[in-house]
Amino acid sequence: MERGRQAPGSVVLRGRGLHAGAPAEVRLTRVAGPVVFRTAYGDATREELAVVRADYGVRVRCDDNRLDVDGVEHLLAALGGLFAHAGVAIEIEGGEVPLLDGGAAAFARAIAELDAASLAPPLSVVRAEAVRVGDSIYRFSPATGTELEVEVRFDARRIGVQHARWDGFAESFFREVAWARTFGFRADQEALQAAGRARGADPTAVMVLDPEGNVEPPGLPARPGEFARHKLLDLVGDLFLFGGPPRGRIHAIRPGHRATHRAVREALEHGIVVLGN
Repeated sequence: MERGRQAPGSVVLRGRGLHAGAPAEVRLTRVAGPVVFRTAYGDATREELAVVRADYGVRVRCDDNRLDVDGVEHLLAALGGLFAHAGVAIEIEGGEVPLLDGGAAAFARAIAELDAASLAPPLSVVRAEAVRVGDSIYRFSPATGTELEVEVRFDARRIGVQHARWDGFAESFFREVAWARTFGFRADQEALQAAGRARGADPTAVMVLDPEGNVEPPGLPARPGEFARHKLLDLVGDLFLFGGPPRGRIHAIRPGHRATHRAVREALEHGIVVLGN
């Protein structure tokens, strides 16, 4: 990871993209108004982004300003973990967000440096109900604050069943969630790369796992609960695209990007969660 030369009120982060493996750069700039993705053709707000891919990462597009960028999930998680719904303009070079530390910590630190205001989320859970998407289950319930819980289940012996929770505070996001690295099994590498994913995986930033769930060198061993914590990180990023993380509680069992997007859309359609409440 490289921090670029900064102008007042901006931070530049450089690295390589997880999927294409090409050089990538993100510039974050303090601005007035909502969070926007900025190109030479204009700004796109969160509401104007369309998710065009959600397999092993998230790619978004906005035709109006010719935005098309992959690997946005960790950047979105940092925005969501700090409730930074305003005050930041995002410019991305290279068509992909850089992998950096494999989690959201570098992005979260950069956003904190800009001192963007934390705002109450526009998304709220108003009714207790569960939504099932395949093997994934999302249990929604109202609450006065933000509470997220994730349960993951893997056959790999060193992972098994793990839980992670977040109480909705920025301090605990930094301490317990932001640092958790993305991961994948070595056995899936060929199929992933054939699908155009993980071609730039850096084994010092990504947890590359053997069949037992051990992290292969040169990666550092997994920290306690790191697999569940990273799934929680991903959940925060996915929820940001809908105006979250919401005021309310979500308990997600076996969450994934595609499943989360489908579950939240269904929750919005059925009035389980609402915008602007």
